[in-house]
Order: sequence, then structure tokens, then C-alpha cells
Amino acid sequence: MSTITEITDDAAFHAHTSSLPATTLVIISFHTPWAAPCKQMRLILETLASSYPPQTPPIISFLSLDAEALPDISESYDVTAVPFLVLQRDGKVIESVSGSDASKVRDAVERNAGKGGNTGKSGLPPALDATPRNGDEAQTTEKTKNLSNYAPGSNDPATAPEMSSTEGQKEELDKRLGELVKAAPVMLFMKGTPSTPQCGFSRQLVGLLREKGVRYGFFNILADEEVRQGLKVWSDWPTFPQLYLKGELVGGLDIVKEELEADPEYFSEYQAAPKGKGGMAAPEAQSAPITT
Repeated sequence: MSTITEITDDAAFHAHTSSLPATTLVIISFHTPWAAPCKQMRLILETLASSYPPQTPPIISFLSLDAEALPDISESYDVTAVPFLVLQRDGKVIESVSGSDASKVRDAVERNAGKGGNTGKSGLPPALDATPRNGDEAQTTEKTKNLSNYAPGSNDPATAPEMSSTEGQKEELDKRLGELVKAAPVMLFMKGTPSTPQCGFSRQLVGLLREKGVRYGFFNILADEEVRQGLKVWSDWPTFPQLYLKGELVGGLDIVKEELEADPEYFSEYQAAPKGKGGMAAPEAQSAPITT
């Protein structure tokens, strides 16, 4: 069966792809280690890869890349969110799939490479069919039918948790996050700083803000793990960078691009410099937001 090749640097990527025949379908999976949907994508691709027996020359090759560790490759394929799948042949992109929808991924691969071996009716492991065991329903009824007559005794455990210091810490963090997102009219929570971004997505978003001449504040989430993890929950947005306007979440790089495509003047209210001249206007700091 075929396997997934892990690509860890630019040289390995170019060496591998250039060594393949022009007829080989290359499946390039962009992921990040912290994004849960990427784990689902990995399982999908492993299942699909196992259905294609190795051949010489290969008809299909599966590659896996950390989008943040290899930002140049990610940008060359215009990766703005993960998981992101690219199908290419002879160096030309045929199709791309954003997200971890198993049916879309399978359809794209099989449409361009043909179906592999038998891995279930749909090409992926069939869903599990869970049914109650005989007697389960009767047991449940027996256990619950007299609950109306139940009254807690002195030895019964407490039915509600007591307030803990953790809850107090959460309230304090939520208050801090609420203040941070409003620290500037435009606030960017990113990996690294505008002059030294630590991921391709952050670098692209900084470039967009600079191109539009937007004055913004930023916070380096790599310097504060509490903010990094807390903001994911607080905003219900699991990835970075995150952009906020007047304290309201806009989203990540892909959402910002969509907003600009729909309205090129989306940032006109926040422009403080000629387009293309946005940039650092104050010394950087990693522990507090800085307006740029």
C-alpha cells in the first residue's frame, strides 16, 4: 500500500516532486500540529493511501507538510487555512480542497487518480453501527424507574461542584482578554511580531494591513501561552492569526481576504498611512500590544 511522505524542509519537497514522473498525481496535505481538523484529515489520507498499491513508476504520491514550518511553500500554494489539500500533476495544480470533509477529499482523489482497492463501500472505513445490547433497555428502566422516590442522604456526594480558584482565574483571564481585544481599534493576535512573523499566515496578514496602510495594535501570542490558549476559547476561533476591529472578531487570514474581495475599502476607516506604507511606528514588545 502507498504511504504518506513527511516533508520537513523546502529542499526535500522540491527534490521529491521533481523526482516523480509527469504522470504522477501528487497529493499535498498542509496541516498544523495544533489544529484538530488536521488530525481527521490525516486519518482520511492514511485510509486513502492504503488503498493504492505501490507501483513503478508511481501513479500517486501522498505528501504531508507543516504549513507553518514551511511558510514559503504554503504561500506558493496560497494556503490561508488548514487542513488544505492540493492535487497537482506535472507541477500544475489540478484541484484543491479546504477543510476535512471526507467525501470531498475522497471524491477529488478518486476522480483524478481512479479508485484504489476496497476500503469500504464509500472508499473510507464504514461508520460504526452501535445498537443496544439485549437487556440494556430493561436494565436502564430498572435503575431509573424509582428515581421519583429518591431523596439524597447525608452520605451522598455533593451534586454540584464547589467554586474553585480555577473558576476565579478564568474570570480574570476573560476580563484580560476582553481588554486586550479592545487595546486598539484594529488588534492583531499573531505568531511573532510584524517585523519577524513566526508563521506564514501571520506574515501574509501583516502584509495585507501594511498594503492597506492600516494602523494596528498587535499581540505576540507565542510570548504568552495563557493568552494563546485562552483566546481560542474566548473567541471560539481555534487558529491564529486573529484580527479584531473595535473589539469584534473578524477572523483569520482567509476571512480578511474574503472581506477585502467583497469590499476593497473594508479598512478605509482605519487607514492612517498611504496604502503600501503601513508598518511599525513604535518599538516592539512581546508582553503587551503595540500600535503600529
